[in-house]
Amino acid sequence: MQCQLCDNPATVHLTEIVNGDKIERHLCEQCAQKEGITIKTQVPLNELLHNIMAAQEEAQEMTDLRCPQCDLRWADFRKRGLLGCPNDYLAFSEPLETLIERAHDGSTQHVGRNPRHHQGQDSQMSQLRRLRLELQRAIDSEDYETAARVRDEIKHLPLN
Repeated sequence: MQCQLCDNPATVHLTEIVNGDKIERHLCEQCAQKEGITIKTQVPLNELLHNIMAAQEEAQEMTDLRCPQCDLRWADFRKRGLLGCPNDYLAFSEPLETLIERAHDGSTQHVGRNPRHHQGQDSQMSQLRRLRLELQRAIDSEDYETAARVRDEIKHLPLN
């Protein structure tokens, strides 16, 4: 593939999504640097090996993790999907929190569902929590247009 700015071979391939549109750019290193795109091409071998070893050690620690009361291993929980006793929540708190965050879009507090017929203060509060989470995500991803829209939506919520 050729660089889009010159005829050199493209070695830098960027994909950006702007307002839902996918934009691909193919540049050579020189043109990428002119565009202000910095590329770290070399990772020291010792750093790479250290990261691999650390990941393997962490995976092994998780495999060896056990509940002292029911003797359930983390690996067994991952296979079955069922905890053995209430103490498992404490014994596996760190990896469970990661799983819960992933399952609940970053939230570690389950708020449950509201009945369909219930449109009172509780549903308004859950809507407020949802909007605040959406606002924080927009700010974190530097999507200030969405953040402003969500902020205005929060201001207009009829909370008593």
